[in-house]
Amino acid sequence: MTSPAIRPFRSRPCTLVVCRGCCCGSARKHPGTDHDGQLARLREAAAASGGRIEVRTTDCLGPCAQANVIVVQPSAEGRRRGARATWIGWALDDDAVDDLLEWVRAGGPGLAEPPATLALQTIPAPLPKAARR
Repeated sequence: MTSPAIRPFRSRPCTLVVCRGCCCGSARKHPGTDHDGQLARLREAAAASGGRIEVRTTDCLGPCAQANVIVVQPSAEGRRRGARATWIGWALDDDAVDDLLEWVRAGGPGLAEPPATLALQTIPAPLPKAARR
């Protein structure tokens, strides 16, 4: 009997979950935003981070009125320090992306304080569907 391959331990990186659903990433809703360029910048930063930053996209995170929405999930170390995911709304321009990248390069939730302007863009996570009933 062969044993399954053991994967080397990899600490969970700080992860950016970028909404690209009906409203976020929509040129119809925000025609002045370079949505593709924004996502490319985030992915380039992740590629250059040596595995400390990861970027994922999802269809819809829910708070469409605050598009573009990005959820910043803490790294494993950030979670050990008590951090939870931070929801960022209105991430529509280069300044917002600059602030976001500054924060996650410094460690993100639990390891570094967000820039003041980014802290102003923090939004509450939507309630799960079961809690809305």
